[in-house]
Amino acid sequence: MRLDSVRIAIIGLGYVGLPLATEFGKRYETIGFDTSRKRIDELRNGIDVTGEVEDLSVASGLRFSDDLADIASCNVYIVAVPTPIDIDHKPDLTPLISASKTVGKVISKGDIVIYESTVYPGATEDDCLPVIEALSGLRFNEDFFAGYSPERINPGDKARPITKIVKVTSGSTPEVADFLDDLYRSIIPAGTFKASSIRVAEAAKIIENTQRDVNIALINELSMVFSRLGIDTADVIEAAATKWNFMRLTPGLVGGHCIGVDPYYLLHKSERSGHIPDIIRLSREINDGMPREVARRLVRAMIEQNLPVKDAKVLLLGATFKEDCPDTRNTKVIALMAALQEWGIDTEIDDPHADPKEISEEYGVSFTKPEDGAYEAIVLTVPHKEYTAAGPQALRRYLKPDGVFFDLKAAFDKAESDLRL
Repeated sequence: MRLDSVRIAIIGLGYVGLPLATEFGKRYETIGFDTSRKRIDELRNGIDVTGEVEDLSVASGLRFSDDLADIASCNVYIVAVPTPIDIDHKPDLTPLISASKTVGKVISKGDIVIYESTVYPGATEDDCLPVIEALSGLRFNEDFFAGYSPERINPGDKARPITKIVKVTSGSTPEVADFLDDLYRSIIPAGTFKASSIRVAEAAKIIENTQRDVNIALINELSMVFSRLGIDTADVIEAAATKWNFMRLTPGLVGGHCIGVDPYYLLHKSERSGHIPDIIRLSREINDGMPREVARRLVRAMIEQNLPVKDAKVLLLGATFKEDCPDTRNTKVIALMAALQEWGIDTEIDDPHADPKEISEEYGVSFTKPEDGAYEAIVLTVPHKEYTAAGPQALRRYLKPDGVFFDLKAAFDKAESDLRL
């Protein structure tokens, strides 16, 4: 296949698929495919609710469809769908298998399918490609070929769009690997890195987030230690960070579609191979336990202020999993609400970025317009720019006398809050 004959279909138009489709659409004939008719209608009208692409018109070769027939003429299929976990923290490959079935219905001889979704090593070749073979009647590496190029998009990060992040590529044969590397390099000025195999590329992606999860778990556990010793964690980090090789991270809630999920994929695969990875497992337990730790610290601070706990009103400022981003996938703020409610606390929540309808449908939570002087405590859970620009005194107006202001991520100076991790 030559680059000038490429016709690309992007399967899945979320935080990963849409920016990718936009870049490919600037240079190649590209169809963005999604099963959500609502999403397709929005994109056709130039609306991206994720906020990742500001101007869809820049991609003259891009069009959108939810009709399978429209992608049947494509010869490169790129799968960019979510890879969540189930209630037991096990990998849920349902979206990935569904997307593979979609490809299997339309793929033709000589075509290439590329996976971008984060998975455990072996998932592409062991779980996905057999689905395509079964539906298409084609043989992998004889009739059609495959590659894996893990997504590295950081939602809400305008300083590091897809074009400024080095792209790892891989292919099922040396020739396919070279072609896919050329294909991605044609739209990624930051360059590419060709991995030695699909499994190496899968493993490289999943350890990016696992490594970060482990490091954050250490900081979260240190925060637990320092809180019991009466030491401010942010002060400790500031002092330690004066050494050149100290990795500066901050404690907090660890949610989102990557760090809070991907280590479970590696944990699952490792256990099936006969090894229990203790550091990865314990790090996940620590980070998943942070909502209860945050609730415990807030309750303790309220008691010290002689504030009632049962039936107290607490306002949570921020519902997304990170600041200045509308993404609420796997947000741990919801878990914090539940942890506070176990203490008999009445929780309310506000967020200027999250979609109220989306969070209501996904979590059964409704936003509240904050009231002045109505809360025993407020928790700045996500330091959106709207909150930080207003300043701590503006946020304190929501508190009752002697109320507790919990600056969860130390967005303000220590003197401006009553409590922080």
